[in-house]
Amino acid sequence: MSAETSNASSDGITVYWRPGCGFCSGLFRQLDSLKVPYAKINIWDEPGGAAFVRSVARGNETVPTVAVGPVAMVNPSAKDVIQAAATHAPSAVPAGYNVG
Repeated sequence: MSAETSNASSDGITVYWRPGCGFCSGLFRQLDSLKVPYAKINIWDEPGGAAFVRSVARGNETVPTVAVGPVAMVNPSAKDVIQAAATHAPSAVPAGYNVG
């Protein structure tokens, strides 16, 4: 699921996560292996982060939720994140990565 939002980071990729989330760990591994820069917000430590996630995940705290500029995605693949970055945060696209 993706949505347009105005609360997301405007200059890069932000991953909203929580400890113990296997889907979050998997996404972090994929992004790290591709050398994609991102910021992390633990929704258990940041009430504003949890509120943002609920605002784009139909009231649920589903993680990972990723914001790329005005786009928010719930449980996206690394490919989905990079494709959104190509439009909204081009500096986050790894050098040599073929978006398409």
